[in-house]
Amino acid sequence: MSAEGADGLAAAERVLREVVGDRLRMDLPLAPLTSFRLGGPAALYLEVESLEDLQAVGRSVTETGVPFMVIGKGSNLLVADAGFPGLVVRLGRSYRWAAREGELLRAGGAMPLPALAGVALGHRLSGLEFGVAIPASVGGSVRMNAGAHGHALDEVIESIEIFDIARGAMRAVPGSEAGFAYRASGLPDPGVVVAAGFTLASGETDQIRKEMAEARAWRRATQPLAEPNCGSVFKNPPGDHAARLIEAVGGKSLAVGGARVSEKHSNFIVAGPGATARDVHSLMTLLRERVSSRFDVELEAEVRMVGPVS
Repeated sequence: MSAEGADGLAAAERVLREVVGDRLRMDLPLAPLTSFRLGGPAALYLEVESLEDLQAVGRSVTETGVPFMVIGKGSNLLVADAGFPGLVVRLGRSYRWAAREGELLRAGGAMPLPALAGVALGHRLSGLEFGVAIPASVGGSVRMNAGAHGHALDEVIESIEIFDIARGAMRAVPGSEAGFAYRASGLPDPGVVVAAGFTLASGETDQIRKEMAEARAWRRATQPLAEPNCGSVFKNPPGDHAARLIEAVGGKSLAVGGARVSEKHSNFIVAGPGATARDVHSLMTLLRERVSSRFDVELEAEVRMVGPVS
C-alpha cells in the first residue's frame, strides 16, 4: 500500500473511532462473510447499528477518500486474494427487521430476503414468493434488482431508504425513480440501502406456500448449494442464457486451479479445496473468451469484483 493510501486509512480510522470506538475492526477476513469463502481481509470493517454510525462512515469516506464498499450476505461477491484496501461496512442487527402496513411490507436492509418472503407468507401477502430462492439481504437485493423465476424486485418495490455517502444524509427514493434495470439500479453510489418497502397483494396461504416450495425445490435441483459459489456468475445476454452458451463451448469440463464450472449449472463456478479468487477470475476470463470466439457474445459479469482479482 502506498504512503498516501496508508495515511488515508489512518485518517479514516481516527474519524470512525471517535464515534464507534472498538467496534471498528482492522484486517478482518472477508472470506467467511461471502458465499464463495474466498478472498483476503478488509483493512477497516464496521457493522453499523445507527444513523450516527452511518454519518461517521460518510465523514470518514468523504474527508479521507478511503476506498469504500458495502456488503450484505456476501452472496454475489468475489473478493481479491489480497483483500480490500479500504473500509467495508455491513448493516448490523438493528437493521434486521420487518413491519407490515396493510399490503405494504417494510424491511431493514440487513433482513435476509428469504426470511422476508417468510414474513410475507405469515401475513398472507403475495408477490415475494420468488425471493425465497435468493440468498441475499434486502439491501443487496434492492441495489442489484435481484430476481428469480421470471420475476425481479422492481415489480414490487414501493420505496427505498438510502444513506447517501456523498451527502452524508438519508434519502427516500420512490421505487419508480430508482433506475431499475436487469440486475442493476440507479441508486446513489456510494450509498447504503437501509430499508425498503414492498407493495404486495393479499393471497391464499396454501398457494403462497406452494409457490415458495416450488422455488426451493427448483434451487435444490439446479444449483450446487453444498459447494461454495456466488450464484450466477454472468448476466443472461438479451434473448439468451449464459448457461446455454457456456455449456455449448464445453464449459462444464473446464477448471482453473481449485475453481471449476458446476456440473449442475453451467453459469455457476464452485470453489474447491485450495481455490483462490485468481483461479475464479481466470476461469471467468476463459469462459468469456470461448463464448465470444464462438458466438460473438460478450458475457457480462453478474458477480461483483472486490479488489484487484486479476
